[in-house]
Amino acid sequence: MKAMEDSENQHYLTPGQLRVGLYIHLDLSWLEHPFKFNNFRIRSQAEIVQIKALGLERIRYDPLRSDPAALPVRTDEVPGRALAEEAAQAAGSAQPDAVAEPGIHVQAPDEAKPAKDDRRSRLKALHHAIHECERRFSDVARDVKRIERDICVNPAKNLDEAQMLIRALVDSLLTEGEVVLHAMQPRAGAPDHYVHALNVMVLALILAKTLDMRCEEARDVGLGALFHDIGKTQIPDRVVLKTDPLTTAEAALLRQHPELGARLAAGMGFPEAVVRIILQHHEWCDGTGYPARLQRESIDPLARVVAIVNMYENLCNPANVNDAMTPYEALAHLFAKQRRKLDADVLMLFIKTLGIYPPGSIVELSDNTFGTVISVNPNKPLRPHVLMHAPKVPRDQPLVVNLGETASVTIARCLRPSQLPRDVFEYLAPARRICYFFRAESPECDS
Repeated sequence: MKAMEDSENQHYLTPGQLRVGLYIHLDLSWLEHPFKFNNFRIRSQAEIVQIKALGLERIRYDPLRSDPAALPVRTDEVPGRALAEEAAQAAGSAQPDAVAEPGIHVQAPDEAKPAKDDRRSRLKALHHAIHECERRFSDVARDVKRIERDICVNPAKNLDEAQMLIRALVDSLLTEGEVVLHAMQPRAGAPDHYVHALNVMVLALILAKTLDMRCEEARDVGLGALFHDIGKTQIPDRVVLKTDPLTTAEAALLRQHPELGARLAAGMGFPEAVVRIILQHHEWCDGTGYPARLQRESIDPLARVVAIVNMYENLCNPANVNDAMTPYEALAHLFAKQRRKLDADVLMLFIKTLGIYPPGSIVELSDNTFGTVISVNPNKPLRPHVLMHAPKVPRDQPLVVNLGETASVTIARCLRPSQLPRDVFEYLAPARRICYFFRAESPECDS
């Protein structure tokens, strides 16, 4: 029996020809079948039963991605059962799905409904969790924006508010068993400087959790990360916000912001540990940093944490967005080019926490589909959640999958947004800048 082949050189087979090892394409909407992907390699007889239950007359497959032993064979090599199925189909006297193999229960189409309903329920729960995370991010972003704007006007009041905010975030992080770090779109019109402060704070707190910091240390890290650039309020905006290369004089002026910030924070009554973070967040372990060219042993351990996440954030979200690295490129750059400047042990833990493909990465999968890594569980960094390019699925209720639970599909490579096909770019709508926030992991949302 030869597989069918259409005019575009695509290959098809009948349900009766399905075998474990075939790489198939289901030409259906994602919600019309119970599998995680439309394209996959059949791994079990149970999957064959589920595919047959879909009621398709023919199924497209890829010979090059299929196991050779599973490919359809010549007519004179086919078992009698397959010949009988073809004959029955041609005569219209029976459907292929009605011919059962010994010991195999052929699932009726409505028997697949519970699996579809379960997956819809899980996806709905995941969408709810993501929306809740976005809501919390918006609330915190609004508070951060107000605190940063007013801290110099009413230091005592806004420092108290900042400490309350950090305390709530730290308590949430440290009491949750597992958390998920999300990448999300910044709010329209959001000033870059406060988005940067929020990102550094969130990433620093995630790293603090991974480091098993005590609650007090984590709060100091969070507060220091939030205000690490407070000294820039003492420098003219024409220098701070400049996207073109700085002159020598401008660069020298900008390099004063750690000292200016530490002096300002001390005068406002910030804790001493936080003042040290602000003063030392640009000191490098090899002694090439500023303002004091300190060596590793002389740099506060909490400042070394903020230095790492601050450098990573600046690589992903620089003043000039045309210079931005992808999260994947930024981590690779830190490891390959900046490792001696940073606390190597903490850097390796930071890379492990974000995973090989950090949130915000644009990826191409092994089945030639595209997606955006939207979240990673720091305890399971190799199992990111990916928002898939699925044109038949509404963009406001996207298909999100956990690649760690789909062994047949892996990430093939990381891409820049400019490398995406136009239709994929428009669907995925990659952000020019990436924001981060976290939520608690919950089993029912683990798609």
